[in-house]
Amino acid sequence: MPPLSRRSFLSGLAAAGIVPHLPAAAPAPARRPDLLTLENGTIKVGIDRARGAAITWLSSLAYPQNLVNSADPGRLIQQSYYAGRILDRRTDGQSKAWSPWSWNPIQGGGVSSWAEVNAFERRGERTLYAETIPNLWDMPAEPAAALMRQWTEFEPDMPDVLVVRCELVCRRDPGDRWGPAVPRPQEVPACYFTRNFSAVKSYLGEGAWRDESQPPGPPWGKTTPPRRAMACFEPGGHGVAVFSPASDTHHWNFGPHGGGASTDPLAGPCMHVAPVVRAPLGPRSVYRYRYWLVLGSAAQIARRLDALWGLYATERATLTDTP
Repeated sequence: MPPLSRRSFLSGLAAAGIVPHLPAAAPAPARRPDLLTLENGTIKVGIDRARGAAITWLSSLAYPQNLVNSADPGRLIQQSYYAGRILDRRTDGQSKAWSPWSWNPIQGGGVSSWAEVNAFERRGERTLYAETIPNLWDMPAEPAAALMRQWTEFEPDMPDVLVVRCELVCRRDPGDRWGPAVPRPQEVPACYFTRNFSAVKSYLGEGAWRDESQPPGPPWGKTTPPRRAMACFEPGGHGVAVFSPASDTHHWNFGPHGGGASTDPLAGPCMHVAPVVRAPLGPRSVYRYRYWLVLGSAAQIARRLDALWGLYATERATLTDTP
């Protein structure tokens, strides 16, 4: 089964008249989890050294099961970026399933491979910090010329909210084969939840929600939540929301993959949500943004999203370039 977070890029390829074949990808080799967690009595979050230090655990006192799907390196809750030319590198070993492809560093890893981690630590009682050498998605076990840094923290005075600060540092040769910056879709971030969180809603503000519907994909559904927040709920009413002001007025990808209502974090079926923004990442770009995760009932999440909107509605990603 393909690691699904790549599908957001396919829409851009289709718009350009390029529609690559999408067969099943080989699974990544199994690696023993190495989980570092934070808990505050209300929520628990964990990042996994064996999986690129991406978020692989998220639960709450009310819903103590892990709701993050980690079936392969393309799932998780993680950083995912695209840049440069779309290249056919099959003579170098590029996966036939993902050719041609752009420069695509993935925090979790690439085809049949997990990314390596340089730094992995708890800082006090509120922060998890990690630095990852991401892999390029299309080539087995090829490290990208980049670093990803991530700070995962509790939002002050909101015990049921996490804030995640992300940073991509591109270290490509300016004369490499991918070439100069061109606008590409960026997932800010890519999120995969267990399949039982199947009711998807966009937040409209002041306690109002809009139901979203999409048959199993990919392709994913597309919608533009006016408050830059979407949530997935399971049948018992427990939910997880993503608030990403960096997405601005761009669309979000969302939808289920597979059927059933599995609670298994390693199952093939899952739910996907990804805020999308277009940004031209160059060989030496530094890209930074923040997003928030909120757990609770629809009413509890709505109150938190209204408060977050009041604090952070104008926040955007930053893009700079270094020599």
